[in-house]
Formats: sequence, structure tokens, C-alpha cells
Amino acid sequence: MPRTVYYTATTLDGFIATPDHRLDWLLTRQVDNDGPMGYDTFIADIGAIAMGANTYRWILDNHPDMEWPYSMPAWVFTHRDFDPRTDGADVRYTQQPITVVHKEMTEAAAGKSLWIVGGGELAGQFADHGLLDEVCVSIAPITLGAGQPLLPRRVEMKLTELAQNGEFACARYAIVR
Repeated sequence: MPRTVYYTATTLDGFIATPDHRLDWLLTRQVDNDGPMGYDTFIADIGAIAMGANTYRWILDNHPDMEWPYSMPAWVFTHRDFDPRTDGADVRYTQQPITVVHKEMTEAAAGKSLWIVGGGELAGQFADHGLLDEVCVSIAPITLGAGQPLLPRRVEMKLTELAQNGEFACARYAIVR
């Protein structure tokens, strides 16, 4: 059974983005994608992804000339209408319940894991339905004081791995059910 993982970065005070959804605080930090708990190892085991509308909009707005960065199917949870700019990529806009989409994602992933790209509210909804298995977070040495929270609800976890990667403290947590 594939795992459903919320893999993200956060500030020391628990925000994944500024109040206006900016990530400039993150993009200036040194990290090794091949290092401990790095992106390259993580993405190799991902078969399907889910993201909220704000995350999707950020990708489109901040990389307008870039090809869609993911080769696996992506579900975008949204009530908005988007002008598709993903040139043949498998991007599916949905308003379906989390439980329905999780089943579709699992089938599409063909045995690989599922990635909840962001944001925290979407990851929390997967957790609410018992469909989130793990939180893997890279903690940056910066505080914002306000912004989009890592997880805007109570979720019990158990630490399973801890590492340093560049400027980040990286932690992997299993969800306690």
C-alpha cells in the first residue's frame, strides 16, 4: 500500500508561506537535493501528487516559462477556473471529496507513494480522513511571525527520523492514529 506523505518546508515558527503566499524566505536557503531527506530521493518514489489552488497558482505565477515540473499525475483541489498552462501534463482539477481523490491517486500511483505538495489545509484534510501517513518537513532557520500555517489543526505524530541538510533541520514524522 503506498504511503501518503506531506513533504514540505516550514519556517521555525511553523509557516509554509508568507500571508500573501510568497516563498522568497525559502528560495534563498542552501539545501542539497541529494542530501539527507532530500528532494531527489523523495520524488523518485512518488506516483501521484495533490495540491491546493494556492500552491498551483504559485507554481504557474513564479515559473511562467518553465515546463510543468512533475511527470506524475497531479490533482489540484480548487473551486477556481484555471487557464491550463501545463502543455500536455496530467493535471486534474477537482472538487471531489478527499476520499474519492485519494482512491484515484492510489490507483494512478501504481504502487508508489502519494505526495501532498501543499498547502497545510489540504494536508490537514487528508489527515482528518485518516489518509495521511507521514509528514516530512524541512525547517528553515527563519521566522515570519505570520503566514500560511504548516498544519492548521491538531495532528498527533511520532518522530521517526531527524537529519541536517544544508541550512535545514529535517524531520520525518509518522501519523499516530
